[in-house]
Amino acid sequence: MTVSFDDRTLAHLQSAINIKLQHQEGFHFTWSDEPHAVGSGRNAIWIHPGIPLSFKFSTAHPPHLNRSWLEALLRTANTTTGLELVPEPPHPTTG
Repeated sequence: MTVSFDDRTLAHLQSAINIKLQHQEGFHFTWSDEPHAVGSGRNAIWIHPGIPLSFKFSTAHPPHLNRSWLEALLRTANTTTGLELVPEPPHPTTG
């Protein structure tokens, strides 16, 4: 199965997935089809440490990770429904 996400989203998903797999935890990953022109169905796959995964990025340079987004993704991953692609929260401001 091949699923496409923009590089920024993919980098955050990869980090969240890696954290779960480092703890030897299996989980579901759920997302909705975008754009809605292809359907608005929901997809879910089972991810487990024994299942090989591949992440292919469009660019060579990794984006800066938004810690708040990564934490939000991990919160969903620790529920009974599993990792769900949630919108990126605003970056925290300093000052």
